[in-house]
Amino acid sequence: MRFGSKVLFDEVTTSFLAGRRYGLTGPNGSGKSTFMKLLTGEQPPQKGEVVRPKKLGVLKQDQFAFDKLRVIDTVIMGNQRLWSAFEERDVLYAKPEMTDKDGMRLGELEGIVGEEDGYTAESDAAILLQGLDIPDEFHHRTMGEMQGGQKVRVLLAQALFGHPQALLLDEPTNHLDLDSIHWLEDFLVRYDGTLIVISHDRHFLNAVCTHTADIDYQTIITYTGGYDEMVMAKTQIRSRLESQNEQRDKKIAQLNDFIQRFSAGTRSSQVQSRRKEVERLQTTELARSNIQRPYIKFAMNRPSGRTAIEIEDVSKAHGPQQIIDGFDAIISRGEKIVLVGRNGTGKTTMLKALLSDAPGFSSKGDLDSGKVKWGHEVSIGYFPQDHTGLIEKGMTAAEWLHRFDPDASRQDIHGLLGQMLFSGEEGLKPTEALSGGETARLMFCRIMLQKPNVLVLDEPTNHLDLEAINALNVALQKFEGTVLLVTHDQDLMEEVGTRVWHVDHGRIVDFKGSYEEHTGSLAVGGA
Repeated sequence: MRFGSKVLFDEVTTSFLAGRRYGLTGPNGSGKSTFMKLLTGEQPPQKGEVVRPKKLGVLKQDQFAFDKLRVIDTVIMGNQRLWSAFEERDVLYAKPEMTDKDGMRLGELEGIVGEEDGYTAESDAAILLQGLDIPDEFHHRTMGEMQGGQKVRVLLAQALFGHPQALLLDEPTNHLDLDSIHWLEDFLVRYDGTLIVISHDRHFLNAVCTHTADIDYQTIITYTGGYDEMVMAKTQIRSRLESQNEQRDKKIAQLNDFIQRFSAGTRSSQVQSRRKEVERLQTTELARSNIQRPYIKFAMNRPSGRTAIEIEDVSKAHGPQQIIDGFDAIISRGEKIVLVGRNGTGKTTMLKALLSDAPGFSSKGDLDSGKVKWGHEVSIGYFPQDHTGLIEKGMTAAEWLHRFDPDASRQDIHGLLGQMLFSGEEGLKPTEALSGGETARLMFCRIMLQKPNVLVLDEPTNHLDLEAINALNVALQKFEGTVLLVTHDQDLMEEVGTRVWHVDHGRIVDFKGSYEEHTGSLAVGGA
């Protein structure tokens, strides 16, 4: 498969076996979603063939395609054979009079319904929905009435419904909270078909996958084990391949040097043989790795005072629902707080309440009562969950970034962009053409340019690939300032957080310790 001059896959032959769970990895733009489309049949390969089982469970990306259908019916549609039988059966039953032929067909359809467990379809679908935190009262509503995160979970239930022989899931943990991710992990570990999953959640891949199929070097290499085991094995393979590349380049340079020096002289036969040697080496050029690692480093212009934030009796409600109720806390310089809790419990609301009167921010409506006092010399870098409209259109990425520090040199701006993989011409990309991942990386460029001493990050990993998430993880651990972080990435929670706020509809448990210690204390409390 190629797009113009860009080769995604070249002569790839690979098999995905029953009972194995494969993580499909590779950086943004390497072709993971395209490969998924080749597997589902949504897109034909330009060359070669794909053999797939009859029953495929696929996570649909179009959230609006089922808006007119009931939630429970959307799930049952995951078993296409059963759904078609139900539809045809309803048409026959609706006839005022039935012919003998209709009666015979009805018998066949009832046979299909029986084979496909159709008589327990609604209760089976309800169990899946409950596991994904869609309560019973939503099951008979239309999909159009559901919120985005809920729709994703319904479409996940659709993919899992009807015991497919193979499951293809593209980013299934997006929009899921931690409890739903854990439920999904347990479900997939028990699944006995073939699983192929794309995810940027390292913890999820390690928990679920028995194998990792990595897209790189214009091919797919399968490694045994989860993501971390693949990285170790791949590092060894990559260093071997790249040293071969280096030796080959050195050899070509030596041969070209000889050709240049003696092409006009008497050693024409030797020059000719060296030219042939160069041609041979160039045609056997090894595909280069397309792994790119961003370099994230959060420096500070100056540290804040010893107390970064004082929170006194803060409250916020949405209509009748109390989201935060009289919360008090003192945050010292250098603390790294992770906010955890189910989706919709108020984590983003909490961040917005804290920022309502912060230096450089003013949105008084985000706080109903109470006081938030920011410390001496505090400067804030904010990464909102929804960054739609934050990057103005009609300019280049470099121009947009330059506005946040007009004194910065062109070299500084392009250096920062290069760190975040906008190399060369890519910094001149128009802002309206940026993908989700590029927008997120540009937002990090802005934070790095501003050098704040407090970072407020709301779901910063949503559009980042694994390489970028790992770079962010390391940068946050090394950052000497204060961090407030909302994330569903368990590795980030465990490795960055020094304090946990557990948000649960108005009640916030403030735990002074790491995320692991917090979950340990919950387990002991539960026991």
